Amino acid sequence: MQCDVAIVGAGLVGASLAAALKNSGLSLAVLETGTPPAPEEGWDSRIYALSPGSRRFLEETGAWQRLNPDRIAAIEEMRVSGSANARLDFSAYGMGVPELACTVESSALQRALWDELREQDDLDLIHPVRCSRLTVTEDAARIELQDGRILNASLVIGADGRNSWVRNQAGLVSSALDYKQVGTVANFSCELPHRGIAYQWFQQEGILALLPLPGRRVSMVWSVSPERSAELLAMDGEALCGGVGNASGHVLGKLELITPAASFPLRMMTLPEITSHRVALIGDAAHNMHPLAGQGVNTGFRDARTLSHLLNARGACTDPGDRMLLRRYERKRKEDIYTMQATTYGLKICNDDPFLRMLQNAGLAAVNRMTPLKKLLMQHALN
Repeated sequence: MQCDVAIVGAGLVGASLAAALKNSGLSLAVLETGTPPAPEEGWDSRIYALSPGSRRFLEETGAWQRLNPDRIAAIEEMRVSGSANARLDFSAYGMGVPELACTVESSALQRALWDELREQDDLDLIHPVRCSRLTVTEDAARIELQDGRILNASLVIGADGRNSWVRNQAGLVSSALDYKQVGTVANFSCELPHRGIAYQWFQQEGILALLPLPGRRVSMVWSVSPERSAELLAMDGEALCGGVGNASGHVLGKLELITPAASFPLRMMTLPEITSHRVALIGDAAHNMHPLAGQGVNTGFRDARTLSHLLNARGACTDPGDRMLLRRYERKRKEDIYTMQATTYGLKICNDDPFLRMLQNAGLAAVNRMTPLKKLLMQHALN
């Protein structure tokens, strides 16, 4: 098999890149080990808060228009609370934008992206399939599949997650830092209306966030120690609702569990380089960060958006695996990636240390009084 660009991994970020290249004139192959989740009646426990920039990018791909608008909720305000009544508030009105973000179910967005890919010309969606070996020469990259097939491409893009096969095969060395925390997620119905407000609390036992869903529903992400996460997962629905209600000061009244709790480990991963000869990394293959700012998937979409713009504007005669093109992608992405990783790591570390937590509280209160600085901080998250 032969193509211009092979994308390994058809999760949200990999599929969005493939969809964004539909008018590029490039032949594409997308390789994926699994299949998209089947539609469900209930709510997905994995919810993403997408920035306006991510939404615009997904609109460009055509996938956003396939989503059911009744399953999307706007975030119009954000209230970040520390201890000692320290608080930092953001509002869409104050920023002069319609919304700060919107919440979307992971599975629904995944299906919308796959539906878009299935209608795309010059694209082979190959699944389920596993790769066994990547060999890169001066002129091409060769992927050997476990079923014996061979795929030759000018550019291979690793969008295959935190344990990226492409990254390992290309010899791109990563450095991981275990946060010693687990992200625990669940969805609830709530007694009181959330009014489009996203809440986040920095607390001694961890960082709790409640994100608005359509109607009187919210999605929880609670970053806690592995031991505390195990306790939360072992609770019955009533006990979990009581624990979350107490931790959130019952700001939304009585809670009722509507999806089972689940968890995922948290870590930070950095790479000195996210490209090599005829190889580029995007999404979790290129970086991991703490979910407390909700910027993990948004950073991945910014990877896909940047790389798609470069490939779409490359010119008909330019090799998609051109070394200078990939270096431009890497330079454009490094500052954003490092900024988001440093910000989330710094906030997490401050929350772990009692003395630093006092400084964190003072910082929240000070920034909340400085409108220009608040706008500057929020501007980056809107992209």
